[in-house]
Amino acid sequence: MKILIIDRVHLSLKNELAKLGLTCFEDFDSNYSQIKDMIGKYDGLIIRSRINIDINFLKSCKNLKFIARYGAGLENIDLIEAKKRNIQIISSGEGNKQAVAEHCIGMILTLFNKINTANFQIKNKIWDRKSNIGIEISGKTFGILGYGNTGSAFAKCLSGFDCKILVYDKFKSNFSNKYVIECKLDEIYKQADIISLHIPYNSSNHYFFNDIFLDNMNKPFYIINSSRGKVVNMNTINKGIISKKILGACLDVLEFEDNSFYEKNTSKFKYMDKLFERNNIIFTPHIAGITHESYKKLSNVLIKKIKKIVTKI
Repeated sequence: MKILIIDRVHLSLKNELAKLGLTCFEDFDSNYSQIKDMIGKYDGLIIRSRINIDINFLKSCKNLKFIARYGAGLENIDLIEAKKRNIQIISSGEGNKQAVAEHCIGMILTLFNKINTANFQIKNKIWDRKSNIGIEISGKTFGILGYGNTGSAFAKCLSGFDCKILVYDKFKSNFSNKYVIECKLDEIYKQADIISLHIPYNSSNHYFFNDIFLDNMNKPFYIINSSRGKVVNMNTINKGIISKKILGACLDVLEFEDNSFYEKNTSKFKYMDKLFERNNIIFTPHIAGITHESYKKLSNVLIKKIKKIVTKI
């Protein structure tokens, strides 16, 4: 079997696939059209998020048995069309769940303890203890939306902080345990001090967090988003911050993301300049799932899943 790898992955993945008798080819430079023209001769495709695997691309996948996503999200793959063509889709979200969970913990601790502000002040010779008094996680109620890989890992990380953890998952039930309390969304609206989003992006989840969600929240709250940018309407964040219904935000993802995100989107999202200036909002560039450890773990997960597929062929 011939496997095409179009995004950079840990070296161990290619080495282990070779042990299974698979021949791996790498192409990190060809564009969508070029890859589409060559994909017909491959049995497997390993991707991150460089190109969209849409219906036109899949029409060219004459021999493809599987598409392996080096990461969690599958929003760049037409899953319905792939199923019609008997192409198996696998992801490796188990590999970076701990990285995401720890990043979320780091962001909320940084926000609650004003670490960014205090660090900046100290480096500028400002000694101000009074305005940098922090907030404890202990005693707070978290509302986690989505109890998959990252949601469950985040809940486990939080469990040592003596906080209440409510979880809503549209597709799961009977998962309450020593860490979490399964609940309806209405309970999260009523009780949550902090909302954390751990849901995939698809058309039904577009702007899941919107003005209606904001209005439904019973009290001022904080929000964490490490899922996908388009799950959250940034204009709603802006409204919530202005009205003080949102007390602070930790955002690893934005609804517009690329290397020139700022220049391309300032006209459409004019309020972003104001959000960037606020000390109660922390941004990171979609790196929650990227650690030195997760880079290898993602490979380990895919190796096991691909092995199951090829042994059945």
